Amino acid sequence: MKLTTRGRYAVTALADLAAHGAGAPVALAEIALRQGISVAYLEQIFAKLRRAGLVESARGQAGGYRLARAPGEIRIAEIIHAADEEIKTTACAPGASQGCQGGSARCLTHDLWDELGRQIDIFLNAVTLEDVIERRVLGMAAVNAPARAPVLERVQ
Repeated sequence: MKLTTRGRYAVTALADLAAHGAGAPVALAEIALRQGISVAYLEQIFAKLRRAGLVESARGQAGGYRLARAPGEIRIAEIIHAADEEIKTTACAPGASQGCQGGSARCLTHDLWDELGRQIDIFLNAVTLEDVIERRVLGMAAVNAPARAPVLERVQ
């Protein structure tokens, strides 16, 4: 499973924009400085975010970007998908007849990794940008998890 820097930076940049924008345009140079991301890379990311309708651009001396919707209406999964990211947990091509091991064979743990991918997607769709900037994310998975028997400690 891999989430590249583009997806992480897209979420980080929009969280910065939500935290510091207050509805006013924010220059990419300001976000770049605060978050340690190159302006050139942010320009690429924000072009994708703008096409996806997550941000709006404003030109001129006080120009920059602002969120197109309220932070509570923007889901983290939307941001990652807008950045052209796919969180892939299996080696199989989506919808393809070819399995993890070539041919049509799937590996023994395929269903485990496939379900993990679904759980990640469910989680990222449940978290909003507002949740991130208000620091309400920690513990969300535990709240939504079903009760399970405790894991036994390994005996040495």
